[in-house]
Amino acid sequence: MNECVRIGMIIPSGGPEADYYAFEQAADAGVKLYFTISRIGGAHGNDHDLDALRETGQLAWITEAAQRLRGFDLDAITWACTSGSFMSGSAFAARQAEAIGQAVEAPATSTSLSFVDAMRGLGLRKASVLATYPEPTARAFCSFLGEAGLSVDALTCLDIPTGWDVPALPTETIVEKAVEAFSPGSDTLLIPDTAMPSLHFIETLEDRLNVPVLTANAVTLWGALELTGRRPSVSGYGTLLGRAV
Repeated sequence: MNECVRIGMIIPSGGPEADYYAFEQAADAGVKLYFTISRIGGAHGNDHDLDALRETGQLAWITEAAQRLRGFDLDAITWACTSGSFMSGSAFAARQAEAIGQAVEAPATSTSLSFVDAMRGLGLRKASVLATYPEPTARAFCSFLGEAGLSVDALTCLDIPTGWDVPALPTETIVEKAVEAFSPGSDTLLIPDTAMPSLHFIETLEDRLNVPVLTANAVTLWGALELTGRRPSVSGYGTLLGRAV
């Protein structure tokens, strides 16, 4: 067994790095993250389009990226992309995880699969969703949740066509949009899109909404850790990652 948990992270674009490095530091040498970059589908500026996402999530591309991490003795690997893992439904998401896991001979998951597992793990059934995506893509995420027996009470779309623009959103804007997006009947707020740095505002939102807030990068990290059965001590990143203490 490795002294620290070794997690492989397949990422398709910029945005999540700050979250992942912050978590790695907070884990106090308990976690080592290994990054590999996969290709992005579509023409420049439309990578949130469903056709582009089907290209981004194709098995050949993410497996190619995973294979670059062979030899690092990973404890788990994750396809760290929400839209690139929900776009073709739950069965295909399972195939993605199987493919990357076989590539590195380690347990595997993805961001979308981890959203489902996180909701189930916390006993949550009804969600409000704040999505950065155009509406057709956001509704595909809702359908993915529906396949798992989870419901969406309210959906708000920011209609951003490319993940490259997401990291520039001001934190204050995201927090206010999230509060507006939350339906009082929901028992959680979901914020998909790993391109959005989010760990730093989760607790602020949880304090305002009084429910667990699940963001793409938080569930991605949590889901990979769950596969290892080892939970480094972290704090300050909300209910979900607080359970990894």
